[in-house]
Amino acid sequence: MTVDPRVKDVGDVRTAHLFDIVVDLDPRLSIGSGPYGRRVLFGAAGGTFHGPRLHGDVLPGGGDWALFGPDGTMNLDVRLTLRTHDGALLHMTYGGRWVTPPEMREGLADPAERHRIDPSRYYFRTSPLFETGAERYAWLNGTVCVGSGYLIEGGIAYKVAQVL
Repeated sequence: MTVDPRVKDVGDVRTAHLFDIVVDLDPRLSIGSGPYGRRVLFGAAGGTFHGPRLHGDVLPGGGDWALFGPDGTMNLDVRLTLRTHDGALLHMTYGGRWVTPPEMREGLADPAERHRIDPSRYYFRTSPLFETGAERYAWLNGTVCVGSGYLIEGGIAYKVAQVL
């Protein structure tokens, strides 16, 4: 196969650690099955984030309006508000996919056990974007990130990296 001559070598995609985030969740609200799948709201009750350039708290009130497809894949639709240690507000949004093998779904549905399952056994990836009016964090407005999620007791957590 011949490579299109317009294709350029732009280098490999590189990332740098932005922060780790823990989101405590309210009890889930099942909206039910509709024309696009089964919708569930996982409301954010709070949490924290910490990284080399910023840290602070996850404010209550956001959440994940998740959509489960017929194959069990969860499509994320998350909106969170973060407050930095110095009082700036950040709007964080992300989509993503959580794909679990069929044989793991029963264990992952058990609130007492799901956080004990090794996250390398499932695929949970996100693509966070940010919006803020705080000048000291304006660099986030033009930043694309990637995240790897995993279940924790009482919620979820992500390792978030900035794409350089």
